[in-house]
Amino acid sequence: MLRILGEIFVIQIVYVSAMTLRMILVLKGRRYLAAAISALEIVIYVLGLNLVLQHLGHALSLVVYAAGYAAGILAGSWIEEKIALGYVTLKVITNDARGSMAEDLRRNGYGVTSWIGYGRDGERLVLEVLAKRNSQKRLYRTILAIDPKAFVVTLEPKQLHGGFWVRNRRK
Repeated sequence: MLRILGEIFVIQIVYVSAMTLRMILVLKGRRYLAAAISALEIVIYVLGLNLVLQHLGHALSLVVYAAGYAAGILAGSWIEEKIALGYVTLKVITNDARGSMAEDLRRNGYGVTSWIGYGRDGERLVLEVLAKRNSQKRLYRTILAIDPKAFVVTLEPKQLHGGFWVRNRRK
């Protein structure tokens, strides 16, 4: 019975991780890869459910099924964080309206658009910085190293057209 419980647990982790990855791929517009994963996902789901239904008399099999589901959510989230598909836009507002943050970030390879904004206490430098999601943490650390008091908001663009990134991706 211990072997069966282990199989149920592992199958659930693989199933839910695949489900999480599939959902993320759909949201990122990678439909064909998501469809391929969904075919594998449903086979794994049926195998796991079949094992649980065969051993429904053992309450522990249902508990292990649920625990595997929870572990699969954690594993899927970890996988998603590691592959970090897509892009992020960071809107940065700094009190140093005449500072060099835009140029510093451009020298580090980031696409930056900047302008002067006006806040409650006067002029502010406003920047929009586009980066690959897998470099988001490094970008955030770079911004805070330049200005530890910067106001930073992170957004995730769904679609890109034109500009710095499109030109660089074609090269």
